[in-house]
Amino acid sequence: MSNTLRKASVKGSFYPNTCTEINAYVDIFNREFDKHTIPKETRFIVPRAILVPHAGYVYSGFTANFAYRFLENAQPKRIVVIGPSHRYGFRGISGSFYDAFETPCGNIEIDNPYLTTLAKAFNIEFQEQAHRNEHSTEVQMPFIQHYFPNIPVIELVYGDFSPQKLSSIIVALLQNSDNVVVISSDLSHFYPLEEAHNHDNVCLTAVAKLDTTLIHQGCEACGNIGIEAMILASHSLKLQSKLLDYRTSATASGDESSVVGYLSAMFYA
Repeated sequence: MSNTLRKASVKGSFYPNTCTEINAYVDIFNREFDKHTIPKETRFIVPRAILVPHAGYVYSGFTANFAYRFLENAQPKRIVVIGPSHRYGFRGISGSFYDAFETPCGNIEIDNPYLTTLAKAFNIEFQEQAHRNEHSTEVQMPFIQHYFPNIPVIELVYGDFSPQKLSSIIVALLQNSDNVVVISSDLSHFYPLEEAHNHDNVCLTAVAKLDTTLIHQGCEACGNIGIEAMILASHSLKLQSKLLDYRTSATASGDESSVVGYLSAMFYA
């Protein structure tokens, strides 16, 4: 493949289709972030990985941005974004073997040589349909472009895949100090607010306590495999976790009858 582009397929719906509007969103998120009193010992944590949501920016952008503000501390040389496939069912995990990822603020280089090496080690395939309209990974790219201009990315999209196998990939990635990992997942979908909180609190506790058993006891995240894999990797690498922001779509919409939950967290040595 020469000079191929991973096209931005959800710009104009999940996030704005102009760079000016994206920057305006990030400015709003940061003004809100700066109102939070963050303890000094937390502010300077250097994450190895973050967990972020992937809905429309109006709903989950603030929660995602909260984590990217901390990820800035890491000054990575490569960012690996891992998310679940929403529109294409397949077994395994797929890497986006393109040259660049399109965003409204310009293209981001994809580290194809590194991905090729990773793919050989972990049997990562290329399923084009897994990437074509996948928003879980794509909505992260404008944030990455904003905070990490000129840093290459890798996009991994998983289908039916074992958390243990994904955990092995994450461990290998994070054993290289050049890399940080972005795990993309929303929480529960379309419950009334109180019921959503009950399901989501199981996920929050699982992440806070790094407890994989809780993932199977009522956590209804769409990226459960990614969350469980990140918890397993944290045990292997002796990482700690910290919850950053939690909210639901009701914060933006005012509709408490059917909500989606959003969490951001970070994992650090």
